[in-house]
Amino acid sequence: GERDKFRTRVERHAQGGVEIYITHRGMVENYTNAQKEQTIWQPRASDAELEIEFLRRLMVKLGTSPEVAKTTAAAARNAPDTSSQVSSLNGQPAIVLQDNLDRAWRRTGVALDRSGFTVEDRDRRTGTYFVRFVDTPNDKEGNFLTRMFKAKKVPVPVKYRIAITAQASGGSRAVVLSIDGQNESSPASQKIAKLLLDELK
Repeated sequence: GERDKFRTRVERHAQGGVEIYITHRGMVENYTNAQKEQTIWQPRASDAELEIEFLRRLMVKLGTSPEVAKTTAAAARNAPDTSSQVSSLNGQPAIVLQDNLDRAWRRTGVALDRSGFTVEDRDRRTGTYFVRFVDTPNDKEGNFLTRMFKAKKVPVPVKYRIAITAQASGGSRAVVLSIDGQNESSPASQKIAKLLLDELK
């Protein structure tokens, strides 16, 4: 009744070497009626414990001793979370992170992976992620007859930038921009900020 998918991302570290990130996405099978005649697969929340266990096993496979891998995994499990909130910057949605730029970059990348965004490219030097987002319409709009005879539109992926910058007062800010780097205040950009915030909390 459950399905799990893991994404592994490898990035070069600014001080040399690489960093490996593992994120989890899951589905759960639920009944659609009381008679339990039909089921539907629905998304479930990411499981941080599964991510840590997967990372521990990968560390052992890559040559780390089981004891060190266990200790490192425990440290990751007990790492303090920092708060985040959505604000507005010149009319565009922005996420304020109580993290330095390096940690904000890492946390945003993990949040994008967990949220299911397609990250087409990234530029660590400028703190920019290039993503694709499909804004699914609300199927409950209109009455039954309207929905029945209305032609269904296939959602088209739209490209955006997620730009992360350090703030002079401390912390960092992640801003949703159009693909050409312009201010973006559309409902879709606000939805992107909300999805990211849910994973960054």
